[in-house]
Amino acid sequence: MPEINPSFEAPMVQFSLVFAAIGGALGVILGAFGAHALKATLTEAQLQTWQTAVQYQFIHVLALMMCAILIRQWGESVVLNSAVVAFAVGIIFFSGSLYWLALGGPRWLGPITPLGGLAFIIGWGSLVVAALQTKPLA
Repeated sequence: MPEINPSFEAPMVQFSLVFAAIGGALGVILGAFGAHALKATLTEAQLQTWQTAVQYQFIHVLALMMCAILIRQWGESVVLNSAVVAFAVGIIFFSGSLYWLALGGPRWLGPITPLGGLAFIIGWGSLVVAALQTKPLA
């Protein structure tokens, strides 16, 4: 039986996988909801906003899964944990605000979207730092 990496027990591994699994399921549900139920109700621009939210949600769900794998391989670190938090916050702020705006939510939500985008950038930047801090295999 293969030895289990002790970092599997890291709380961020579980958080990443659970958030990614729920986010992935919601992405499928919301994507289908937009394509079918909202198609007759929303304008073309609103539907495009909805699809952008779904697309970014899926991309960053995959990034969260990648973070879980990296934490299992490299162990927990501040930068990897930061990436996890940033991606989760980005999904909520970026995609969440776009869903709300597409449904006609208040315009004051508009400034929240770039904050989610900034969180995504921080997440990717954290992965760069984590990669540079990791020693290459011999």
